[in-house]
Amino acid sequence: MTFLVRNFKQIIGTPHRKLFNIFTKKPNVKDPHFVRVGKISPERPVPENIPKPDYYFGDGTLAMDTTGYPEIKNPDQIRHMRDACRTAANVLKACHEIVQEGITTDDIDAFVHDKVIKAGAYPSPLRYAGFPKSVCTSVNNVACHGIPDDRKLISGDIVNIDVTVFFNGYHGDCSKTFLVGDVDAKGRFLVESTEECVYKAIELCRPGQPFKAIGQFIERFAHERKLEPIPAYIGHGIGSYFHGPPEIYHFDNDLPGKMEPNITFTIEPILSLGGPEIDIEDDGWTSMTVDGALTAQFEHTILITENGSEILTVPD
Repeated sequence: MTFLVRNFKQIIGTPHRKLFNIFTKKPNVKDPHFVRVGKISPERPVPENIPKPDYYFGDGTLAMDTTGYPEIKNPDQIRHMRDACRTAANVLKACHEIVQEGITTDDIDAFVHDKVIKAGAYPSPLRYAGFPKSVCTSVNNVACHGIPDDRKLISGDIVNIDVTVFFNGYHGDCSKTFLVGDVDAKGRFLVESTEECVYKAIELCRPGQPFKAIGQFIERFAHERKLEPIPAYIGHGIGSYFHGPPEIYHFDNDLPGKMEPNITFTIEPILSLGGPEIDIEDDGWTSMTVDGALTAQFEHTILITENGSEILTVPD
């Protein structure tokens, strides 16, 4: 689950919650692929026997801190991370069974919720800072944090499914953008490029590599393909906490810090066919491109090893 970059005003230079400028192209709201916020069903119950993160019992507010020094995990913590990440990856892989024309994103939520519970895990997005569902589903012009609702998928849609689970006290986080029916060449190019981008960014990761190298590469990769990274959302450290240090920017930056063995974090760029500006809807979560452009996202949780990096979110 993507993290909204802190101090966005200082980093991007805009005082607005609507992160746009007056030159942004207006979206074609008559396009059937243009997504609006739909009707949201009640949250799904979690059985008593499923261990839950502390925020499940809270009031929807969270003190999230991604600053500070990244946690160096011990072998037991890494073992738990592997288990959580494998569980998340297995659920995401299973989504191939359901993504098709005619289903709603709420159907995807029900499917993911059931798979996570049957695995003995908790769906991490549920009640995190008040998020009302068990998975994020971001369709077409929804850049991220889409709340599953009653809109049916149609041929030509692309949908990102962002699965995070809490298992044995640790979170595992991954996402993938799926094609629905007959997606046009531009949409396929966007999805294929974004997937290539995340894997090439992971290849850079090793001890001693500056964290900023990830964002510098992603921006260069995107611009070479006439795509635009969405700078508002970042990767993050992960463990017994959902979001923590380090912050992983997906655009050119000059943040300090270098990778060390036994650090775990996510890389999750969002690339757009249009501009980088987003608008956060009144629900406080749904982030849409201001120009209505398609976006795609892929995400993995990785571990820095002694000699390089390892993708933890790999299914069985």
